[in-house]
Amino acid sequence: MMKTIKFLMITFFLFSQLCVQAQYGFKVEKEGNASKTILFIPGFASSGEVYDETVEKLKDEYTCYQLTMPGFAGVKSQKEASFELWKEQLASFIQQENIEKPILVGHSMGGGLAMALASDYPTLVSKVIIIDALPCLAAMSNPSFQSKENIDCSTNVKQITSMKDEDFKQMQQQASRQMTTQTDKANEILKWSLASNRTTFAKMYCDFYNTDLREKIAKIEIPVYVLLESYFVNFKDVIEKQYQSLPHKKLVYANKGLHFIMYDDKDWYFSKLNEFLAEENDF
Repeated sequence: MMKTIKFLMITFFLFSQLCVQAQYGFKVEKEGNASKTILFIPGFASSGEVYDETVEKLKDEYTCYQLTMPGFAGVKSQKEASFELWKEQLASFIQQENIEKPILVGHSMGGGLAMALASDYPTLVSKVIIIDALPCLAAMSNPSFQSKENIDCSTNVKQITSMKDEDFKQMQQQASRQMTTQTDKANEILKWSLASNRTTFAKMYCDFYNTDLREKIAKIEIPVYVLLESYFVNFKDVIEKQYQSLPHKKLVYANKGLHFIMYDDKDWYFSKLNEFLAEENDF
């Protein structure tokens, strides 16, 4: 009897996950059952597994939702994926699942999605924590950058989808080693990239690189905490200029490591995360 109940519970859970993915596009893993909620949004071509250690530490105090976006890390892709669509699907998920005032934690492109959502839905969430993301990535190399409406990403898609598997693997292997100092984690990042849909990979890179949230974030009414990799302290003036229109913010820089701060400067990361989660929304 117990085996039957356990089987039915697992079946129901898996069915629920499939329903959520079918409705919103992204994969959702839920841990904990507390009154306060955190939505964890991973970065470009990453799995929600990037937050496994974070969720393990927080699941007793927070209900944690780990997302993996469509077409990334083995999740089924969408026909018309876009940054704007994903932002709207995240908002719909919060609204339709009756998740009250969640905290958003977003890494890299996930941080961009969190900022965009909080800008367009200023009363939907309670707090945003950004991990190594900028309002406008392209402006770091081109200060006069202006995003294009209805950008054509077909060239990028053709270039990436026509690459030989080995060439794509080598490109991503090199990229993953530049994003973390931890060899085992670099291999994980590589695995997620190789499991990602190539069309989604190319389209979303092009779309996100064309995104400029520098003016839009002025509409965010809640606290935003920004954790940045140690190297970015060398561009402090440029980075803080990107965030200047954001009303309620704190920017802090890690002591060591690369883009995946949660792997490379773990103690600092958890210390700041706990500090920011505990802080009152009064600044």
